[in-house]
Amino acid sequence: MQDLPINEIFYSLQGEGGQTGLAMIFVRIAGCNLRCPYCDTDFLRGKLMSLEEILTSLQQFPSRELLWTGGEPTLLLSDSMVAFFKKAGYKQSIETNGTMPPPQGIDYISCSPKPEAFERLTSNFPQGVNEWRFPFGEGIPLPPEIASLPPAQHYFLSPILDPHKTISAQRSALQSCIAYVLEHPQWKMSVQTHKLVGFQ
Repeated sequence: MQDLPINEIFYSLQGEGGQTGLAMIFVRIAGCNLRCPYCDTDFLRGKLMSLEEILTSLQQFPSRELLWTGGEPTLLLSDSMVAFFKKAGYKQSIETNGTMPPPQGIDYISCSPKPEAFERLTSNFPQGVNEWRFPFGEGIPLPPEIASLPPAQHYFLSPILDPHKTISAQRSALQSCIAYVLEHPQWKMSVQTHKLVGFQ
C-alpha cells in the first residue's frame, strides 16, 4: 500500500452538515484538483505517512469515527486503504468535491459539489450520497434541481462566509441563503458551526 501525503490529523467535532456535533478524527489529505477562490483550507503541504503511521496517530483518540477530508481525498484514497482502516475498527466518512467517485467501503459520503462536478454527479455517485452540501454565495451557480441529483438523506446549502470577518458583518450572505431555503424548502441551511463557536 502506498503512503499518503497528510496535511494534518486532529480530533474535534464535526462543525457542519448532517454529522454536526459528532466527535471525529479528521485526516486531511494534501492536494486538490480544484482551486476554488473561496476555499479557506491549507491543503497544499503534506507529510508522507504510511497507513500504519496514520493508524498509530489515530489510536491516541477515543473516537472510532474517521473523516477523510482535504484538499480532495478521492484523488489518492483507495479501496484497499479504506479496507485497512475498516479492519482496524473505524467508521469512515469522506468530504469530497464530487469530481471523482469515492472509494468503496466509505460509510458516510458528504459531497460539496463544485460546478466542475455537476455533470459527473450521476456517474460518480450512482447509489447516491448521505448528504449534498452545496456552497451558496454570490457568483456561485445555484444548485441543480433536487430531482436531477442522485438520492441523499440530506440536502444542504452552506453559505460562504469570510473567516476574517465577523458573522454580524456578513448578514447579507446568511439572509440570501435563508431566503433561498424559504423559497425552496426541500433544502436546509448548514452553517459552519466551528467558525461560529470557535473550534478547529
